[in-house]
Amino acid sequence: MLAQLSIRDIVLIDRLDLGFREGLSVLTGETGAGKSILLDGFALALGGRGDGSLVRHGETQGQVSAVFDLPLEHAARRLAQAQEIDTDGDLILRRVQYADGRTRAFINDQPVSVQILRMVGAAIVEIHGQHDDRALTDPAQHRTILDGFGELELRAEGVASASETLKKARQALQSQRLRVEAARKEADFLRHAVEELGKLAPQPGEEDALAATRQSMMQAEKVARDLIDAHEAVGGQSSPVPALAAVLRRLERRAAQAPGLVDPSLAALNTAIVALEEAGEALGAAMRAAEYDPREQERIEERLFGLRAAGRKYDVPVEGLSVLAATMAGDLAALDESESSLARLEADLKEAEAAYLVQAQALSEARKAAAARLDAAVKAELPPLKLERARFITRIESDETARGPEGFDRVEFWVETNPGTRPGPMMKVASGGELSRFMLALKVVLAERGSAPTLVFDEIDTGVGGAVADAIGERLARLAGRVQVISVTHAPQVAAKAGQHFLIAKSAGEGEASRTVTRVTPLADQTRREEIARMLAGASITEEARAAAGRLLEAAGLRG
Repeated sequence: MLAQLSIRDIVLIDRLDLGFREGLSVLTGETGAGKSILLDGFALALGGRGDGSLVRHGETQGQVSAVFDLPLEHAARRLAQAQEIDTDGDLILRRVQYADGRTRAFINDQPVSVQILRMVGAAIVEIHGQHDDRALTDPAQHRTILDGFGELELRAEGVASASETLKKARQALQSQRLRVEAARKEADFLRHAVEELGKLAPQPGEEDALAATRQSMMQAEKVARDLIDAHEAVGGQSSPVPALAAVLRRLERRAAQAPGLVDPSLAALNTAIVALEEAGEALGAAMRAAEYDPREQERIEERLFGLRAAGRKYDVPVEGLSVLAATMAGDLAALDESESSLARLEADLKEAEAAYLVQAQALSEARKAAAARLDAAVKAELPPLKLERARFITRIESDETARGPEGFDRVEFWVETNPGTRPGPMMKVASGGELSRFMLALKVVLAERGSAPTLVFDEIDTGVGGAVADAIGERLARLAGRVQVISVTHAPQVAAKAGQHFLIAKSAGEGEASRTVTRVTPLADQTRREEIARMLAGASITEEARAAAGRLLEAAGLRG
């Protein structure tokens, strides 16, 4: 609940500190005294729209702080904790408004965005009035309100979960269809590539091995040519051995004639011939050792050329051809698998659709039953509010093709203000006073199913009096038995039922008679009876008015 409201330099309010209690509190005062200013300041602390014009004239900034006493498990605390805000003790919402239009927001003195402040504020306080823009008059929230009244939150969560499953099934099927379609377009290319690379059968490291072998064979060919030339020079047609042998035979025939002269030469020639023959044998052996197969070299070169051509064709290094071949083979196999997986995903989608439909239909039926109960409960509250000829209608439109996380129901609160008139949306059909009373009746009914801990009603008794005002006060008091209720009112019947009464009035500021300020004074006993008498009689308070005020207070169980 709201424990304290502090306002500094907002419009006509220079300094204001109000303490609030549980139950029903009312704020009264003459028209123009500043009741709307106080509510505007309170709304600012809850994340309402800021405006530099709210700052008191002559000041650079104003600020509003609202202190709330909330249960430890309250949703507002969880929202604050999600922002890593320490929520021990009271929850303090504070807003600073600068004259240049800037604002700053704080929760427990920790800076937050206005959006966060608004979320937390909405979980704590609901403000209702003739120009209410909150959930009761927002059709987008009516479905949630109906689910809360019918205690259908768990069913709604089940539908939301089924909707998420359905969404994922649709996405999975669509994604697979796109993959299959893309694969189909590349299928011919894939099949050709897999067949070609399968025949080529590239192996990791093969290019380097083939290049090294080819280089070795090219070197061996050069060596072999030189060995052949050397062998030809030593033992072929160009060999000097035959000529040396002929010379040796001639000298041998002359050896007997001059042995001392010829023998050394014979020995040298024999040595030379033997050396040349040995060289020829060595060269022959080297030739045989260096012998290579030109066809093998040609095969290696063709293989190397084929691998490199494939690398250029598929725009990958030769070393990556084996990986590419495996990838393409996998893609081709996946294409066949993808085709079969489509049927499985389509079956999954049908199953998800069926599951969603079952839960959404059950929720829709439950909503219709809850709507009938809500309409009956609100109807019971209308006669005392002078709306006995009116009807409250929870209108449900179902479109099973619109399968969202909330189900396929569109819920909106309609009213029929008089028999024979055409029903329509509550905000469009009801007048300002009627709308306030419809909202009060609806809020009284809904409060039994849960509500924000603090409800603010802004002049919902406008345009009514007597028994209707008394009925409004009685219902506000009933609400105040479950939640804190703060009401700005002009009705003495409402004011008399409050446990706490504040008077709002304008006065000249102390020490600065030229500046008007708004003051708020807690009333009790005699001063309270005097204010209720003023509300009854107007400017001239009579003894009859004072007596009537006393009777109203006594009827409410309070001292007059």
